[in-house]
Amino acid sequence: MLQRESTAAGWILVLVGLLAACGQPGADAGQAPITVQALAERLDRGDAPLILDVRTPEEYAAGHIPGAVNIPHTELAERLAELGADRNREIVVHCRSGKRAALAEGILRRAGFNRVRDLEGHFLGWSEAGLPIVAAAPDAVGAEG
Repeated sequence: MLQRESTAAGWILVLVGLLAACGQPGADAGQAPITVQALAERLDRGDAPLILDVRTPEEYAAGHIPGAVNIPHTELAERLAELGADRNREIVVHCRSGKRAALAEGILRRAGFNRVRDLEGHFLGWSEAGLPIVAAAPDAVGAEG
């Protein structure tokens, strides 16, 4: 009886540990986060990874990292095909501050993408560093076409 309780307690500890790690960006993939400065340098060199902005279309239109692709985290599972078939392609995921990006990174990893990285500081960090931001023209926001 004691052995069963010990085994059950052990499994509970393992489960708690796994759940705690799942909430950490990059925790289960072995891919270190990339700093905003390192990403900016790669953009300048022309060897940037796919930059996935998982904020809302409104947030994206108000300002985004040059070259970023916008797929809101709530739509990502249904729109994975837009990222292409190469599951080894490096993808840097960001949102405003990190919560939505962590959810999106989990979706990507479960779909088989194995080079998923978190943008350290996310869009707030990029903006605070004074790095380039692309914004839609005021008359283009919400326009159809």
